[in-house]
Amino acid sequence: MPKVLILYYSAYGHMERMAQAVAEGVRDAGVEADIKRVPELVPEEVATQSGFKLDQKAPIATIAELADYDAIIFGSGTRFGVFTSQMRNFLDQTGPLWMKGALVGKVGSVFTGSGTQHGGQESTILSMIPTLLHHGMIVVGLPYSFQGQSTMDEISGCSPYGASTITKPDGSACLRRTNLQARAFKATTSRRSLANSKHDLTFGAGTEGFQQEQRGLTP
Repeated sequence: MPKVLILYYSAYGHMERMAQAVAEGVRDAGVEADIKRVPELVPEEVATQSGFKLDQKAPIATIAELADYDAIIFGSGTRFGVFTSQMRNFLDQTGPLWMKGALVGKVGSVFTGSGTQHGGQESTILSMIPTLLHHGMIVVGLPYSFQGQSTMDEISGCSPYGASTITKPDGSACLRRTNLQARAFKATTSRRSLANSKHDLTFGAGTEGFQQEQRGLTP
């Protein structure tokens, strides 16, 4: 059975809840899902004073284990229209995986959330996608075949670039009906992508050539 990693960063617990919803959608699609998070960079004293949610159950991920999964769905809140420094710091350490081509052909996707309707959800997802492409991942968004994308019945997240949610500053609107439907649809789409991809055959060649080209280079 394919294995999917939901890898997220959440300061206040909003993306933690979103990651749990994404994992539920993945499992509903008949695929194994693990939830892990990236390390916190803020000193514990400062995080506590700032109201960070420090009791999250998901274990901390390691760089090496990313290669063990068939797909990785990344989640991060938005910070001024881009993703968080905690997630950026983690991804900046994936150079050894890039050198080996370890993520080439794996499915990658992104979800996010913001406290306001115009908090930069689309730009946040787009800021993360180039990293996935540099790793040779197959990026899956949220196509308009998900009809909730066009809803005008409620204020909701989501875009063609990936699932998202509007939390409100206090987090009370974290998972609206449309957002929940979107994560289920996204999981099904990711499953189809998994079924159609064979890691070493995705681009018509194995990763050996990729490794040879990168030998001696520093990313």
